Amino acid sequence: MDNIWIVLVTAICVCTLILYRNRLRLKLRTKHRNQLPLGTLGWPFIGETIEFVSCAYTDRPESFMDKRRNMYGKVFKSHIFGSRTIVSTDADVNKFILQSDSKAFVPAYPRSLMKLMGESSILVINGSLHRRIHGLIGAFFKSQQLKAQITRDMEKYLQESMANWREDNPVYVQDEAKKIAFDVLLKALISLEPGEEMELLRKHFQEFISGFMSLPINLPGTKLYQSLQAKKKMVKLVQRTIQARRKSGISKAPKDVVDVLLNDANEKLTDDLIADNIIDMMIPGEDSVPVLITLAIKYLSECPAALQRLTEENMKLKKLKDQLGEPLCWSDYISLPFTQTVITETLRMGNIIIGVMRKAIKDVEIKGYFIPQGWCVFANLRSVHLDEKNYELPYQFNPWRWQNKDISSCYFTPFGGGQRLCPGLDLARLESSIFLHHFVTQFRWCAEKDTIVNFPTVRMKRRMPIMVRRVET
Repeated sequence: MDNIWIVLVTAICVCTLILYRNRLRLKLRTKHRNQLPLGTLGWPFIGETIEFVSCAYTDRPESFMDKRRNMYGKVFKSHIFGSRTIVSTDADVNKFILQSDSKAFVPAYPRSLMKLMGESSILVINGSLHRRIHGLIGAFFKSQQLKAQITRDMEKYLQESMANWREDNPVYVQDEAKKIAFDVLLKALISLEPGEEMELLRKHFQEFISGFMSLPINLPGTKLYQSLQAKKKMVKLVQRTIQARRKSGISKAPKDVVDVLLNDANEKLTDDLIADNIIDMMIPGEDSVPVLITLAIKYLSECPAALQRLTEENMKLKKLKDQLGEPLCWSDYISLPFTQTVITETLRMGNIIIGVMRKAIKDVEIKGYFIPQGWCVFANLRSVHLDEKNYELPYQFNPWRWQNKDISSCYFTPFGGGQRLCPGLDLARLESSIFLHHFVTQFRWCAEKDTIVNFPTVRMKRRMPIMVRRVET
């Protein structure tokens, strides 16, 4: 009988504690609800997505942010792409979001993109597995061995491309940069040389990325279905390379990313996981690096003073190396100070990565703003880069603003930040430096009128056509 009473009393105490805890949580949530950033969730279901996308297609995509920032402040609530979202145009809040680990925020993307990348993508996974893969790839991308290889390949493919440029036909900078950057990246990822297999992989890759912003409907005939089929074909091609390496013996001195990942003893790095991540790492070869190069050419075309200074700096280096009878090495390219300021300013103005999406896995409070568990967070990087409070005349291309200035500021985050900082940022700068050097030392050009499209990815509407004239050296 006593045991029954003990059980009953214990049960009553437990229920009382649970009830008290739930009431406390409700009270706290009610309290925090008043601390939610100001803003509106827009229309039922679609929220403010239509206005967000409409603004994104203009030459001022940040106008969506600016309008709400003026009404509600630098951090506001909205409803975009099917999710209740806290939007931040505040540099400090963005820094907190970028540097928070998976205990507070996890990556969040549109459902079609999540489906295409898969659960094992480095862009999606969290925790120790993400840190392991990111660390392995980051260390390899920073190695002098790879930088030397990238330099040789970039110079080779660039010279082959430039040899075919004619003075009586327009050169489409965006197309040329995409082909060169993709070839260079594939060599670094899987040691694939230009040829039939490269062209087949390029074709499948174009089909794959075409579904990134498609409707999340995976049925035959839909864009998402076609993209997923293209990815399956790419996975087979990459897995053939992986299996051939395993069969022939894995090199202890890695020559590409496949070798780096195969050399790791972590049992979680399966062939499927490696193949998926190799494909995800092809994306910079299509977007980031080529667009950075193309935008640099556009901005230089519109700023004669910067172009003259850049040309003088690179011609001086070329003449010095010619006199010494030495080839340029990777350290020569990145040591050009004004060239680096041009690349930095292009990254600030161009905003190849407009923002970063995360999802709160617990209630989070930042600078007095409450972000409820389950809500998405959009750290808008473009708004910070183009804020007149952070940069004088922000829409003016001015590489000189970076002279004697620390570029590691939280006001400058073109490659993201924290544990998910883009591991290829040094290579992006190197490839852009090589392209600019050979371009300005071999050609003069006249750019045709073109405009920047900012959604769903940043690109030139007409692919940046220019008329070139070779320089006699």
